[in-house]
Amino acid sequence: MRLCRFAPDNLTFSLSVNGAARQNANTKDMVYSVTRLIEFSSSFYTLHPGDVIFTGTPQGVGPIRPGDVMRAAIEKIGAMDVAVRAAA
Repeated sequence: MRLCRFAPDNLTFSLSVNGAARQNANTKDMVYSVTRLIEFSSSFYTLHPGDVIFTGTPQGVGPIRPGDVMRAAIEKIGAMDVAVRAAA
């Protein structure tokens, strides 16, 4: 059964901090495909809508500071902004 309306193994994704690009990559370049990651993860636990699978990161990581705003975007899925704050 196919639940996805698009191919998850060929999507552009990006990350910016305060509007400056930090990462720009494509899921087709991942070591393990999105399909394989979902298959593997779901063999251990039930996945639900909204679950997140952390996989690592392409080059471009760097420090962030309180007050920064990070924007993550994935083609055909959407984007989210995260405001960085100091630990409480």
